[in-house]
This record gives sequence, structure tokens and C-alpha cells, in this order.
Amino acid sequence: MELNVNLQLCILLMCVDRLVVSNQTLVKVFLKSDPNKSRLCFTIGSVESFERNLEAVQQEMNVDPTFWVPVTYVKESEWLKELIKSTPTLLIIGAVIYLTRKLTSGARGQGGIFGVGQSTAKFYNKETTVKVRFKDVAGCEEAKLEIMEFGAILSGPPGTGKTLLAKAVAGEARVPFLSISGSEFLEMFVGVGPARVRDLFAQARKNAPCIIFIDEIDAVGRARGRGGQFGGHDERENTLNQLLVEMDGFSSTTNVVVLSGTNRPDVLDPALMRPGRFDRQIHIPPPDIKGRCSIFKVHLKPLKTDLDLDTVARRMAALTPGFTGADIANVCNEAALIAARYLVPKVELTHFEQAIERVIGGLEKKTQVLQPEEKKVVAYHEAGHAVAGWFLEYADPLLKVSIIPRGKGLGYAQYLPKEQYLYSTEQLLDRMCMTLGGRVSEQIFFNRITTGAQDDLSKVTKSAYAQVVTFGMNDKVGNVSFDLPREGEPSFDKPYSEATAQLIDEQAREVISSAYNRTYELLMKHKEDVEKIAQRLLEKEVLGREDMIELLGPRPFKEKSTYEEFVEGTGGETEDTSLPKGLQGLQENLHEDEAQPSPIPT
Repeated sequence: MELNVNLQLCILLMCVDRLVVSNQTLVKVFLKSDPNKSRLCFTIGSVESFERNLEAVQQEMNVDPTFWVPVTYVKESEWLKELIKSTPTLLIIGAVIYLTRKLTSGARGQGGIFGVGQSTAKFYNKETTVKVRFKDVAGCEEAKLEIMEFGAILSGPPGTGKTLLAKAVAGEARVPFLSISGSEFLEMFVGVGPARVRDLFAQARKNAPCIIFIDEIDAVGRARGRGGQFGGHDERENTLNQLLVEMDGFSSTTNVVVLSGTNRPDVLDPALMRPGRFDRQIHIPPPDIKGRCSIFKVHLKPLKTDLDLDTVARRMAALTPGFTGADIANVCNEAALIAARYLVPKVELTHFEQAIERVIGGLEKKTQVLQPEEKKVVAYHEAGHAVAGWFLEYADPLLKVSIIPRGKGLGYAQYLPKEQYLYSTEQLLDRMCMTLGGRVSEQIFFNRITTGAQDDLSKVTKSAYAQVVTFGMNDKVGNVSFDLPREGEPSFDKPYSEATAQLIDEQAREVISSAYNRTYELLMKHKEDVEKIAQRLLEKEVLGREDMIELLGPRPFKEKSTYEEFVEGTGGETEDTSLPKGLQGLQENLHEDEAQPSPIPT
């Protein structure tokens, strides 16, 4: 390698003070004029080649070896490369230090490893108060009276307003409110659940008077000793034990009220349900017709409509038996969406009716293609249901029947069930016959059956077994009642012998067979009526009550169809939402004095 021309000149002029070879690749040149700072530098391929070339140049210039330019070799570290190399080690060391500190602080504060033992409850106070009030909760007036006085377990089907009622308590109480889900107590780490329970109640005592709401408490409060001995099972039991101790143990729970909600009260541990922990068990069923009217009035207020809200609420309440508060809210939302879909500025009555059909039957599938033969089968199937129900005294009155597919079904019929809580054998039999009307109609007109009656047969089977096993309505099985397993839950043992099980199966089949034969005779008698309804369905696709009266004449049985008829003789046409005087005074005091929270009854 030849040296740079500038370097040769410098050497020639004897201006170079020294050369420094760094890391065997970079040569730094220090001049005599500034020996402390390198002004020039260049790279070399190898040290041996550089030394040979430097020596050769100086010999050619006849420089005395005594005055040759001194060369120094040094090893310098490049900080950036070294930092990149050491980054993984530094990260590991930092993580160890962080986790060690977390572990130490968690142990001091009973937070457990990584702090997972700390309560995850949401905290609400006067500054972050919930806006829901008791006046915003309709359809469960008795439950409001109960919950204003004591801590309680709120139970009932999904959508009936358990969590909403707890929100109203938070909004009315004007005291700190802690809300947590039962599943949040359970984690993969052992001991986390009990630690979170302790932290939750410690936080509540610190902010007393305080209310704790545990939603879906069945996740942690299931009866001990059920479901086998698994690892997670033991952890859940330990969490439940800690919850029992915190609610009624040596630690004071003065001015701390515990509320909870669940739709599975049957699986809760008896120790959790006893007075002293939960003084009351408040069941919130689906609202009756008056409750539904009140709920509709609440959800109709935000909608833009020229309709009279009281009139709409009454009509909708009569058309939605069995609906929960969540279903009613869904109907109002769907009505607004349907109006917006058709670019209508205000919600009309037809939009509410379409919304009810959407919630009950599912989305209308007008684009689904049915072959002519399939469409004919569906028409006769639905006609069989309609005619059977029309001429059975205890069947539900028909409102609308359609062969336009909805949801998972190919046909749809809307009925108006009565507000009824007790059913006789005759009433259940009429309902079974109406349900079997579609299958029987297929048998009569096509002499074959299809898979379209699967849902009907499932309902009939459940009704037959309920009559024989649960309601004691079978002479041969007798006046006994056994609990049927919940839908979707396996049943590994039966509380009766194999002989009784065989008898139950035989009697259930006999009940279904009797209902089928009765339906067959009824539809054979009204075969022409079924033909007329089916042909009109094929023509119009949708039939209303007026079409049924036109084709079959008035229904031969008295029926109720309006809100006023349903509530007749029930002690008033509207729900009584007034509170007792004592609770009215308590509520007024809570609203007047927001700065000073009132003590909570314990």
C-alpha cells in the first residue's frame, strides 16, 4: 500500500510528530505544530503492510533511523457498539430490579406479586357520581323499596335491571361506591382472590360510609364442595371463605353495605345467603304489563316522535309480553334505527311494530331465495300453526304470520300471549297442539314431513317432560316433582330409579302423541281453512289479524288485545311508583344535602 501524498510531504518536511494506530485499522497523524490533537487520519488494511510501506518511504527519503516517525499502537473502545452489545444484559438487570421492588411493595401492602392482589374495583364518589336515579329505573318498584333499606342479593333473569338498580343506588346514596365483578377476584396466581377481597373491604372501611356492589357474584360465591376437586376450585373456595369472613367476621363492617347481583341464585353457597351477610334476597322477575309500560315511557323520552308517548307505551306494553327491560330498550333503539334507515325524521308507530318483529324473530331476509316447492311447504306449515291456534280456546291469539325468512327460521308467526302465571293441563295441551300445527299440516297436505318443525318439536318435548316430571300432571307417574337439568348443563345422576325413568319417557311420548292426534283431527276438520290461509300467504307473504278475520271469521273465543283490557281489574291502569313517607323523607334529605353524606342503614 502506498502512503498518501500529503503524508509523504509532511514526512519530507519533517512536520509529523508521531503516528497512532488505533484498533489496527485507523492511523491518526499528529503534527509538530499541534501535537495534542490529530489533524489527519486514514485507514489501513493491515499493520504489517503499513509498517513496511512506512519504513520503505523513510529509507527512500534517506531519513536517519534515529529520526524516524514514532508509531504507537492503541486499542480504543467504540462506546455505541459496546452499548448495543451490553443492552440485553442491562435490560435483564433492570427487569430484575423492577420486579424485586414490586414484590417487596406488594408484600408490604398485601398486594401480592406484581401487585395483582390489589382490588380492581371501580371507585365512585361525589365528584364522579353516577347519573342514574331511582326515577330512571322502572318496572321494579318493589325491589326499589327493598334495596333502599338493606344490603341484598339481586337475582333474576338477564336484562331485568339488576345492575341498573345498583347504579341507581350509587346515584341516590351520595356516598362512596365500589363496583367490582365476581370474576375479577379470580386470577391464575394462588392467593390473589383472598388478597383482593381484603383490599376491597379495607378500601370500603377507609371510605365509610360506603357501598360495595359485586356483580355476577356466582363466579366466586358458588356452593363449596361442588364440581370435583380441581386446583382452580380450591382457589375459588379460598376466595369465598375470605369474602364470608370480611362480611361477617371479627373485623367491623359498620357503615359498609354490600350489594350483589346474579342470575344463578340456586348455585350460591348457603353461608353467603344467610342474614347478617345478605339480609335480603330480592328477586327481580321480567316486568308485568304495567312495568313494561313504565319502562317504555323511560326509553321513549329521547326519541323524536309526534306520537303520544303514553299511548305508544301502553300499546307496546301489550305487544311485548315476557320482555325484560333490556329487550324494551332494544326495541326503542331498533325503532329509531329503522326510522333512520328509511330517512324518516321522526319515529312512527309502524317502526315500533317492525322493531318488535326484529327483536322476536330476527332480521328479515327478503333476499333469501326459496324454491317454489319449499315456499309452498313453509306456507302450509305456518297456516297450520295459525288455524290450530285460531280454533283452540287456550292458544295465544295470532297477530301476524309471515313466510318471509327471519333469523334462522323460514317462517315467522307473532302471537299475543296472556299475562298468565298459572297454567292448567288443558291450557298446556292447547299450546302443544298449536305448536304441532305446522308438522300436522305438512303431513295432511304433502303426506310427508320436513326438518322445518325441529324447533316446534323441541318446545313440545320440553313441555311434555315438564308436565310429567316437574308439574306432577301425569296420573301414572303421580304427584311428584323432580328438577330438570338446565339447558346446556349435563346431568350425571337422576333422583329416581331406572324404572321411573322409563315410565317418564313412556308418559311423555304418550302426552305428545295425544296432542298430535288431537291436532290432526282439528286440522282435518278445518282443512279448507288451512288451504285458504296458505294460498293467501303465497300471494301476500304476510297476513295480519284483519286477514285472518276476513278468511276465517271472528275467533270463537273471547280474548284481550289492548292495554286497558289486560289491566282491567288489577287495581289501577298504571304502576304505583310512589314511595312510603319515610323513604320519601330519606330521599329528599339525600338530595338536599350533598355536602354531608347521610349514614347508610346497616
